Amino acid sequence: MISKTVFVRRLRASHQTESFTKFLPLNYELTAEIRSAVKELFDDMGGKDLIKSSGDVYIKPNGIDAKPYCYTRPEVVRAVIEYWFRAGAKNVYLMENSTQGNHTRIVFESNGYKKICRDTGAIPIYLDEEAAKSFRFTGKKSITGNDADGYDLPDFKMPLTVAKKLIDRAHENLYINLPKLKTHSMSGVTLGIKNQWGFPAHTSRGIDHNYNLHCKLVDVLSCIKPDITLIEGIEGTIYGHYPILALADQCIKPFRLLIAGTNVVAADLAGAKIFGLEKKDVPHLQIAIERGFGEDVKNLHDIDLKGDITDLDSIDLIGDMPDSGAYPTDLYNSFPDDVKIIKGEKMACREGCVNNPLTLLQVLYNDFNGKGGWTLLMGKGFDMQKIRTLKGKVLIAGHCAIEEVSPFLIKKLKRKNVYLSGECNDLCSTAEAMFHLMKVNPINLVPINPLTGLLTLIKAKLKGSKSRVPCPLSHLLKRV
Repeated sequence: MISKTVFVRRLRASHQTESFTKFLPLNYELTAEIRSAVKELFDDMGGKDLIKSSGDVYIKPNGIDAKPYCYTRPEVVRAVIEYWFRAGAKNVYLMENSTQGNHTRIVFESNGYKKICRDTGAIPIYLDEEAAKSFRFTGKKSITGNDADGYDLPDFKMPLTVAKKLIDRAHENLYINLPKLKTHSMSGVTLGIKNQWGFPAHTSRGIDHNYNLHCKLVDVLSCIKPDITLIEGIEGTIYGHYPILALADQCIKPFRLLIAGTNVVAADLAGAKIFGLEKKDVPHLQIAIERGFGEDVKNLHDIDLKGDITDLDSIDLIGDMPDSGAYPTDLYNSFPDDVKIIKGEKMACREGCVNNPLTLLQVLYNDFNGKGGWTLLMGKGFDMQKIRTLKGKVLIAGHCAIEEVSPFLIKKLKRKNVYLSGECNDLCSTAEAMFHLMKVNPINLVPINPLTGLLTLIKAKLKGSKSRVPCPLSHLLKRV
């Protein structure tokens, strides 16, 4: 049932006193308070009466990666699973289709989700290992349909669990959307609506990951709507969704907050406002409201807030809101001085070929001692005078830049010195290129024993994983 009510719980137990550059499990007091708060929130929304005829509960956390602060806290995931078992659920499933360049099985192995499933009896579902069903992006026409700003890719695939259990049989199964409270350098925020971008297959995500991303996020919402959205805000990330661990004290905010509601648009509006952001600052929220997915909720003042916060007008939870009235969502300005970054003057989409490579560049540079001495090109409309002066190795990100300058640069610099990452966001190819250029071993990005990681990858592939994963030897072998 669509509701205007959003429940907010502030957690009073202390967070860690050490630097956030050291990612730690939550202390006992905070973990216990999370269990209590989760129970109160779900009880307030209907509790066991929300379980549908199948008795099954499907939970979608934000499990894009195992990088600290990127994923829904395991302590909250465990509390949610345990609540629904106590409420009488027949089965509880924990499902994810992790970000491009990753596969879900290794993320669950690395971030603790697999252990939680083993401890609680929840059943993990690695969506990238499933067969898929085709759907249509409906928000715009195809670019071949005389819409110059339309979709290059009008169709997308979603795993069968999503298609069969949460769309075709949504009336039988309870679906809990469990995102993390994060800003996002490409979409403004990544909360309930953006969390569902994990449902389309990797091959459906890279194309149109540009100015069309906002509309496509809402297209997915038009196919599948969560019964409950619970936003985990133990910490929130600013400067985007993939914080530099070395700069975590600048990028992580210990909000100690849980936000829940049956209306994902209302929950997202409240979550965005914690960062000082309005619907105008988050294009996909604006589009969702315009297309009627908020029902009676069209702005913050339509929300009925209940719990520990009843007014979001001048929210400043930890007393450090910038004078601008909002925390930054774009990337922290920390990039290697010896990487030349050139953007096309006609267009360079923040949502794709710009901020995806820049995010990875700053993480590999700051957290993994990545090397510079090369050039990154993205966008379209380049000053060819600058392009003619380029020397050394060059990464060209995005199909616009590839189409415009790659023939010239390949002829000038030779193919061995030119790296290509196509689509609007082919994160796997970008990662392979940067691992080689920056001399970073991809195995170092996975926080588990390398042999375990390799065996997990092999198992995922044997199980049919269709995820795009960089070659483990891409730091040694030029692949793109």
